[in-house]
Amino acid sequence: MVAVLAASYLVGKNAAGVDIFRAPRAWFFITILTVGYLGSRGLAKLGSNYRSEEERTARH
Repeated sequence: MVAVLAASYLVGKNAAGVDIFRAPRAWFFITILTVGYLGSRGLAKLGSNYRSEEERTARH
């Protein structure tokens, strides 16, 4: 996230004087990164409650 914001700040303007990496585009990329991170965490936790047959019988 910090890298996207830094890139947005440092890129600056092109030869015509137009800002080529404006704030709305940077926030769009940050949103995509956040959704991707949340999705990956959800997938990582999806199988965390799985126990093998040996673990289930050992507790009882």
